[in-house]
Amino acid sequence: MTTPDVTVVVAVYNTMPYLTECLESLVNQSIGLDRLEVVAVDDGSTDDSGRELDRFAERYPGTVKVIHQANSGGPAAPSNRALEVATGRYVYFIGSDDYLGRDALKRMVACADEHGSDVVVGKMVGTNGRYVHQALYKKSDPDVSLYDSALPFTLANTKLFRRDLVERHKLRFPEDLPVGSDQPFTIEACVRARKISVLADYTYYYAVKRGDASNITYRANHLARLRCTAEIMKFTAGLIEAGPRRDAVFKRHFTWELAKLVQDDFPALDRVTQIQVCAGIATLADDYFTEPLRDSMDVKRRVRIALAQRGAVTELIRAIEEESAVGVPPRPQGVGGAPPLLLEDGRAYLRYPGFRDPALGLPDRLYEVIAESVPRQLAVGTGLVSAWWEQQGQELAVALSVRVPVTGETGHAVIRLANKAMPKSADKPGARRLPVGTELPAPAGELSRTTTDDGTGTLLTARIPIRPVRAKLGVRAYLDVAGSTYEVPVRTLDRPLPLARRWREKVPYRVSANANAKGRLVITTAPLWESSSSGERSRLRHLMSRVKRKLTR
Repeated sequence: MTTPDVTVVVAVYNTMPYLTECLESLVNQSIGLDRLEVVAVDDGSTDDSGRELDRFAERYPGTVKVIHQANSGGPAAPSNRALEVATGRYVYFIGSDDYLGRDALKRMVACADEHGSDVVVGKMVGTNGRYVHQALYKKSDPDVSLYDSALPFTLANTKLFRRDLVERHKLRFPEDLPVGSDQPFTIEACVRARKISVLADYTYYYAVKRGDASNITYRANHLARLRCTAEIMKFTAGLIEAGPRRDAVFKRHFTWELAKLVQDDFPALDRVTQIQVCAGIATLADDYFTEPLRDSMDVKRRVRIALAQRGAVTELIRAIEEESAVGVPPRPQGVGGAPPLLLEDGRAYLRYPGFRDPALGLPDRLYEVIAESVPRQLAVGTGLVSAWWEQQGQELAVALSVRVPVTGETGHAVIRLANKAMPKSADKPGARRLPVGTELPAPAGELSRTTTDDGTGTLLTARIPIRPVRAKLGVRAYLDVAGSTYEVPVRTLDRPLPLARRWREKVPYRVSANANAKGRLVITTAPLWESSSSGERSRLRHLMSRVKRKLTR
C-alpha cells in the first residue's frame, strides 16, 4: 500500500451538523484520495457524529478511518489516539466543526516538500464571528521564526507537521488540559523544527464559531483557563530559556490568555474567584513578567496585569469599569471612559487607577505610553464645552472652549477650522495619529489654556475669525502626546450651540454651528442667496420681508 502524503486528524465530539461540511471538505481535497488519509476519533459523542463518521468510512473505505472511544473530556486524548495509527508523511489537525479550502492540503504539502519545512501554516480565517489573529498572514514566507514573527499568536495545532518530527520528539497532547492542549504540542514542534513556512496566498482553513458558541474554548471558566495557561507557560519555560526568545512567546500569553481573564466580565465574578484569578496571574507575573516584556505591551493590559499582580482587586475593577464606559469623558473619580493623560518631562502617562498610589507603590513606567498610539483616549475625552459668536464691526468670529483629556505640558495644542472632511481612515471613534513630518497648522486666532476644575484635563479657548466664503469647516484639535501629533475631531457632547448668525457684506452671509451625524462640531458659512440676477435678489428679499411680517403678527 502506498504511503499517503498527509494524514488528517479529526477529534470529534458532538459537532453535527458542522461535522458533515468538515468531512466533505476533506474527501474533496484536490490532493486526491490516493494521497490522503483521514483518521477521525469519535470521543464518545451523544449526537449523530459517530454515525456520520461511519457513513463516510463506508463511502471512502480506503481513506477514512474511524475510531470510537469513551469520552475523555477534551480533544487531546482522541488526537493522541489518531497519531498512534497515522501513516502519512505529514500530519494535519482540523477541528471537527471547521473546514478547509479545496486546494489546502495540496498546496501545503508542496510547500513542505519544496522548502524542507517541518511545519507549514496556511492562512486561517474566522467565520460566523470567530476571531482569528491575522498578523501572521500578511505575506507568504518560507522561513519564519517563532521568536520574531506573529507566530506565537497562532498556536493552534491547525497546521501541517512533518510526522517524522512528531515521532522523533514523541510530541503528544497533554490530556489533563481541558483547553489549550494544542499549544504545548505546537510550541515544541516550532522550537524543534528546522524550518517553519507560512502560506498567505490562499484561504486554507475556515474556523467556525458554532451558532450556540459551544466550542470548548468558549465554555471554559476563568479558573480553568487560568490553570491551563499556567501549565502551558510552565511547559514552555522548560523548552525556552529565560530571555528575549521566551519573552517573545510569553507576550502572547500575557496579552491574550491572561489579559482576557481581567476584561469586562471580571467585575461580575464573585469576590473569591476574583481573588483567585489575581493570585494566579500574580504567580505567573512574578515568574515571567520581565521588564522588557512589560514595556513591549500596551499600557492598558500592562496596568491590569500589574494591578492583579499586586492583588489590587478594587483598583482593577475600577480600571475595567471606567474604561468600559465608552463615550463618557474622563472624571477624577468614578466612571469615566478612557483615563486622562499626564504629560511630564517629555513622557505621557495614562492615569489609570493606582497611578502614583503610595499604598500600591507601582512604578510610573507601568502607566507610561511607550511606542503606542492613544487615539481612543484622546477622542473620548475631547469635546466642546461652549461656543459663541463675537462680532466687532464687520468682523465675525467664533469663540470655542474645548476640553482635552491632557494635563501637564500640553506642548503643541491647537484648535483649527479645517476646510475639508476627515479622511475615511480617521473618521471613526478614535483620533488620528499624523505621519511624522506632517506640517502642523498654525494656531487659529487667539488661544488660551487652563487646567479644568477637576484637574483631569486642559481647557483650550480660541477666538477664530470667520471669513465670508462658502465653506463647511470641521473643528479639530491638534495635540502633541509622547512624540506623536494627533488630529482630534471635536465632539459636541450634546452641548447647546449658538444660534445661526448673519453678517452684512456686499452679499449677506449666514454662519451656523451644528453637530454632524457623528456628533462632531461643524461650522458652516454660506451666502443667504447666490443668484446673479439683481431682480431675483430683490424678489427674494421682498418675499423674506413678507414672511417676517406674517411671523410677527
